[in-house]
Amino acid sequence: MTTHATGHFTFTDWQETEAGQAADGARIARAQVTNGYAGALTAPDTVCQYSIVYTTAKTGSFTGHELVDGELDGRRGGFVLAQHGTFGEDGTVHCSFEVVPGSGSGELVSLTGRGSFTAPHGVQEIPYAFDYELAD
Repeated sequence: MTTHATGHFTFTDWQETEAGQAADGARIARAQVTNGYAGALTAPDTVCQYSIVYTTAKTGSFTGHELVDGELDGRRGGFVLAQHGTFGEDGTVHCSFEVVPGSGSGELVSLTGRGSFTAPHGVQEIPYAFDYELAD
């Protein structure tokens, strides 16, 4: 049975470094990010690694992985999220994510699921939606 979970997260740290730039202006960067989740998912310090492609100074896309250790609806454990997203001229980020198969641990060992978030530029608390399943 699928459970719909909601809550919010905040960026608690963002460290970005440029990895390279093409002559035409496109560039790639790496970012190490720490998030704090509240709501159905409670995880105070996640670890994220992103690869970012800037197609202009303000637009682009990214992929990454986030290591989550905490509680999901009262169940303790960890898992990894694979994330894919875009960002536009206004700074709004659109991201979809899914649990990496086999990455669950503890009471979340059988976790599967996917979700999304939209983060307008400057917003501190970003709402997320997460649909997941746990085998009994």
